Amino acid sequence: MKYLWTEDTGAGLHFWKLVNQLYFDDALVVETKESNQGILDALAAFDAKEKDEYYIAFDYVPDNQDIRNKYRVLKSIAEKSEGKIIILDMICFEHLILTFDKLVEWTGTGKVDKIKIREEVLSAIENHRINLSKIDDEKTLQYISGFKRYSTERVIKSLVGELTENEKWSVKGLLMGECWYKDCCVSEHPDSRRCRKPWVEDGNEKMRMLIQSEEVQRVVGEIII
Repeated sequence: MKYLWTEDTGAGLHFWKLVNQLYFDDALVVETKESNQGILDALAAFDAKEKDEYYIAFDYVPDNQDIRNKYRVLKSIAEKSEGKIIILDMICFEHLILTFDKLVEWTGTGKVDKIKIREEVLSAIENHRINLSKIDDEKTLQYISGFKRYSTERVIKSLVGELTENEKWSVKGLLMGECWYKDCCVSEHPDSRRCRKPWVEDGNEKMRMLIQSEEVQRVVGEIII
């Protein structure tokens, strides 16, 4: 069997299940271990003799000391697994959403300031962290400095929350907002700017477009079925 283990619950877990369904034809067993420590605990009894393969969707940002320590342990386990444990090269689920090139267009968000900050942050990300020295925009620097406990992941999650504030696009709940994967629009009102044409209304097609986006493909491209 081939497994995909994630620390995500809720919308993040739902995302991986949709990837499995629409892109891998349900070839994977997708499970949540509920935290990065949960993943480590589940792998503690790993036996390299077993035939199963495990793809690990582990949120990794080196500017968080706790995550950095846990990732070091995970990498050590993977190196001893004879290739049966593969760590997906990703920052976090929300980063996959933030990088999606149609995010602003589809959600119809009018938050011009956050759209600009998104552009600045994405252009400054390298080696799983925001390189602050690459940001000149004062408002972006002020936004980032407003985090009491700063980390790249916190900034990304906050920005995604701002840009998907409408519940039908939200990625904070038990499931992804229904407009990501259902045949629907944000509002049924014909004058709504959030339903402007041309519009991709087919739910499966929208999810496939997200899955086919550059950053998601870079991550799932490591999964061999």
